[in-house]
Amino acid sequence: MTHNMSKSQELQKKAQQLIPLGVNSNFRYWGDGITPYVQKAKGSHLWDVDGNEYIDYRLAFGPIILGHSYDEVDNAVAEAIHNGTMCAMTSALEVELAQRIKDMCPCCEMSRLACSGTEATQHALRVARAYTGRELVLKFEGNYHGFYDYMLFSTYAPAETYNNRRNPTPVPSSSGIPKALHSLVLTCPFNDFEQLDRMLKTYGYQIAAIITEPCQGNCAGIDPAPGWLEFIRKKCDEYGIVFILDEVKSGFRFANGGAQEWYKIKPDMATYAKAMGNGYPLAMFGGKKEIMSIIGHGVAQGGTYNNNMPGVVAANKVLEILQREPIIKTIIKRGTRLMDGLKKIFEEYGVPVAFSGHPTMFSYAIGVEKVTCQRDWAESERDLYLKIVDVAIEKGVMPDHDPREPWFLCYSHSEADIDKTLEVMRDALKLAKRK
Repeated sequence: MTHNMSKSQELQKKAQQLIPLGVNSNFRYWGDGITPYVQKAKGSHLWDVDGNEYIDYRLAFGPIILGHSYDEVDNAVAEAIHNGTMCAMTSALEVELAQRIKDMCPCCEMSRLACSGTEATQHALRVARAYTGRELVLKFEGNYHGFYDYMLFSTYAPAETYNNRRNPTPVPSSSGIPKALHSLVLTCPFNDFEQLDRMLKTYGYQIAAIITEPCQGNCAGIDPAPGWLEFIRKKCDEYGIVFILDEVKSGFRFANGGAQEWYKIKPDMATYAKAMGNGYPLAMFGGKKEIMSIIGHGVAQGGTYNNNMPGVVAANKVLEILQREPIIKTIIKRGTRLMDGLKKIFEEYGVPVAFSGHPTMFSYAIGVEKVTCQRDWAESERDLYLKIVDVAIEKGVMPDHDPREPWFLCYSHSEADIDKTLEVMRDALKLAKRK
């Protein structure tokens, strides 16, 4: 069957006259003539405007934990919005949600809502700076913490631009970022104990926060080395630094308690979004009561849409379902089967590959045996990865076109979906190697 994209191509031409690149986020642009435009999504599948059906492993970049258009969540939202979608007042549902979050997330003694992961991390950094009275923030190369100027450093740039790992250079990932902000951000390779220790000996008492993803959610899901998160925790205690764990991708996905539960680590603050709403817009940041209590006492945080009723109702329902049903356990089982199956396919064809990440959110780097940071991942065969993905998409399996973005799984992915995916990926690898 021919993979027809004529309607997507036509829509893209129209969109590009009205919207930069024809999309509302740079990540949704794959290129002229190859960027798909969606018609609908249900469960683990989506359909583009040309009627092509795909098993979806992008899942809106991670928010879909139960499945697209999950009936129980949608019905709860549909019922609630008849009582209003927003008010400049706080509802009992927000208090209920805060209690659920406290029960599920070890560090979140208190929390505040936001609309996106970007907002959640931005608010958390302001609180950390206010709490410590310091201004520097340390982040790790390849980690993504949102589309705002403070954190958009050393995220997507070629790894060689970061310079020697003993003296890394923060590289802005966009034009338009003020040069004045460069002096407020320190960067370090992920999983580099020695370099982090060295930087802290120099700057430790000037740093307000160390912010990190538990695994590199925007760089192939690279795992923390054994003891890495514990090392960060220890050093933050030593220097009085606020440890912020960015769980925007891992939260309510790795475990009901997120990466904190999975890795048995307790940060000072954490940020969440994506899976907590199963596609409805809501985010959250929380932490120790001692830290969070400064909000409203000389520390500003707010947002008109932070308590939007669709998001609050959806998050309450999603977390209720996670607590009630073996959702994460089921996804882990199927994700593990998919990962194991893909490993066998690469072994059959003699292609070296390094898998990383969690069974609900994983990736792989081709042509290398191990990746510990973005600098390692940059040595992988990304062209072959894209060739494989291109064939897979034509055959109805859709991971992201960007090899940095993980494969996501949801509760609606079935055993039949996994069977078809492995069949397609075997054919895709075979065909891609011929090109």
